[in-house]
Amino acid sequence: MNKDNCFQLGYIAKVHGLHGEVSVVLDVDYPEDYEDIKHVFVEQKSRLIPFFIEHFVLQHANKVLAKFEEYDTVEKVSALVGSALYLPLSELETLGDDQYYYHELIGFEVLDQNQEQIGEVKVIYDLETQDLLGVDHKGKEVLIPIQDGIVQKVDKAAKKVYCQLPEGLLDIYLED
Repeated sequence: MNKDNCFQLGYIAKVHGLHGEVSVVLDVDYPEDYEDIKHVFVEQKSRLIPFFIEHFVLQHANKVLAKFEEYDTVEKVSALVGSALYLPLSELETLGDDQYYYHELIGFEVLDQNQEQIGEVKVIYDLETQDLLGVDHKGKEVLIPIQDGIVQKVDKAAKKVYCQLPEGLLDIYLED
């Protein structure tokens, strides 16, 4: 399994207790959708390693108390702290035509309010304060906030993102 076929579910934040449990922070909108998962892939040395789950108990604020099979000591799980958790893309719920996952937008063409091409989405930045489209515009990276009012429409069939850009946004990136 490689990262291209997966999405990041969250990360292991810290060891919890003395019997190999860990506190996991989920990076998903609906944590309850993942209560019954039986395995995850844990990133170790840039590789995704399958881990089978003994229990995965939702706590508050996107936190989970988890225990992996065969990991029953603090020493064993301490090495996992900070590791990202992944699931295959096939585990994602199918969305309606007017909904999308951010990773689906990579490769889409971005158009402004005048139907002029801005460029292609190269990367999605999932930041704590805001999510951004990283768009290649005339050889420079332009960051466009993913928020209502700016992203007007996504046409998945045509692979296009229609935006209402704030005045002067492109000019900031084109200045030398």
